[in-house]
Amino acid sequence: MAENQPAVICVLPWSPLSGPKAVHGVIPRALVKVSGKSTENGTPTPDEKGGKAAERVLPQAEEGEEIPESEYGVTTIVHDMHTRKRLMATMVLEGGPGSGFVSLAGGFGTIEEVMEMTTWNQLGIHRVGVVLLNINGYWDGLLAWVRNAVEQGFISRENGSILAEAHNVEEVVPKLVEYQCSCDRYQLNWGEE
Repeated sequence: MAENQPAVICVLPWSPLSGPKAVHGVIPRALVKVSGKSTENGTPTPDEKGGKAAERVLPQAEEGEEIPESEYGVTTIVHDMHTRKRLMATMVLEGGPGSGFVSLAGGFGTIEEVMEMTTWNQLGIHRVGVVLLNINGYWDGLLAWVRNAVEQGFISRENGSILAEAHNVEEVVPKLVEYQCSCDRYQLNWGEE
């Protein structure tokens, strides 16, 4: 996966769609650079200053717009990260049996989103699987931390299984389909969440 690419994805395995239309990305406006446009005040963009560049460069892009389909799927531009997360969660929760969250290797943003979806599961906000695609042991450290937190009593044994582990791509969909919620989840009423 390329640097700067979001690594938490929504999986809707029972979608009647296939190919690129089955993949729907959601990206905050700040991560999209419109080619040929300069900044309003003339300040250099981060990539001109030597920092990281925008995640996507497009000839044109407006908030709320769906970026035309490519070989990688459809992408919707949203205002901010909170809107991105809510839209991604909504798409997953509206999916059929076996829908869920799958995390590929990633950085700070990826771990934050994995932990948020795991916490939402523990709090009873959603009931879908959260799967770590643990290729080459990438997530071994996080899984060791979970085991340690269980041993130390910070996470119950039952909730220690909220995160599911897949060692290869072929295991992902079965892990989502067979996912069972922890019996120790909070039984809270979140209304429309």
